[in-house]
Amino acid sequence: MYDIDTVRGDFPILSREVYGRPLVYLDNAATTQKPRPVVEAIEREYYSVNANVHRGVHYLSQQATELHEAARERVRAFIGARSAAEVIFTRGTTESLNLVAASFGEAFLHEGDEIILTVMEHHSDIVPWQLLRERRGVRLRVVPMTDDGTLDLDAYERLFTPRTRLVCCTHVSNVLGTVNPVRRMAGMAHAHGARFLVDAAQSAPHQRVDVERLGCDFLTFSGHKVYGPTGIGVLYGREELLDRMPPYQGGGEMIARVTFEHTTYERLPYKFEAGTPDYVGSHALAVALDYVEALGLDAIAAHEAALTRHALERLRAVPGLRVYGSAPERGPVIAFNVEGIHPLDLGTLLDRLGIAIRTGHHCAQPLMGRCGVEGMARASFALYNTEAEADALAEGIERVRRMF
Repeated sequence: MYDIDTVRGDFPILSREVYGRPLVYLDNAATTQKPRPVVEAIEREYYSVNANVHRGVHYLSQQATELHEAARERVRAFIGARSAAEVIFTRGTTESLNLVAASFGEAFLHEGDEIILTVMEHHSDIVPWQLLRERRGVRLRVVPMTDDGTLDLDAYERLFTPRTRLVCCTHVSNVLGTVNPVRRMAGMAHAHGARFLVDAAQSAPHQRVDVERLGCDFLTFSGHKVYGPTGIGVLYGREELLDRMPPYQGGGEMIARVTFEHTTYERLPYKFEAGTPDYVGSHALAVALDYVEALGLDAIAAHEAALTRHALERLRAVPGLRVYGSAPERGPVIAFNVEGIHPLDLGTLLDRLGIAIRTGHHCAQPLMGRCGVEGMARASFALYNTEAEADALAEGIERVRRMF
């Protein structure tokens, strides 16, 4: 049984006060809070195991290396990859996407080739491809969405041409919460001879993500959104593609042999991991994944779905409040505006009530343009949030409304 009180007890920060009021943390799409086991793992490794990994012959280096590579295997199992060689540690989703843009772009894309994106993409899945467009002359095509916030799959089908090489799609919109049909979309891409990349930053913390089931060629996510530390992330790539892609950065770790005349590169996955890796972060990420799976991804998803339904019911009853997106399948993210109140003012005043939400364009300005606004307020839920906190949000908005 999902015991929310026990879960909340694992997150000490949730018991603190803000401006003399209990903290109501509803900014989880930006970053999640960290449970005790994750923080304790970081402390324990720095105090008892800390040493640079790989090639060290001494005991601490060997022990740290074992933890780092065990973390890679833990990620492999979490996402259902066939081999640990397909798991690349990065600093996060943004670096993962930049790695694919630079390396896959170098190996496979030429002037006139086309990449399909969606209107829902985060800036980190737009700007790297624009930079590639400037370097390589590729073209970007965009999948539109319908008024309820779902992707227009008929329009998606029409975007394919013989020059389509790659499709990039967010699994769950960080604004609308829409869960996109990436498995179906990946099948359509492959039918046209294109590769498919999934941005799973907003799905990995909330539902089971299996790369084989999704049928994707690349998948990215960030540790800090799945209850792990900041500065660590994952890129999954099919081994046959990664083998053919050139290194993203050069330096230590990613080499087999260096002379001034020639360098040979290390095998996968190390070819893409130049320099000292965040071996403490990788271990802490593995602990976070253990924590999530111990609770049960299905149980987490059920809890968050019920909480989101409750929050939507409460918010839609607030006069003048508009919720953006009404897709039938959605994640625990609600974006909204209140008539007559700028979202920045709303977020600032809610903060004085101890309620933490996010406001602005959420690194999704093309989506803002599609919705006809400059910005939105956003509440996003996690495995430790409660219906009482959703009620506090609705009541706080009502209180702010009375001030205008």
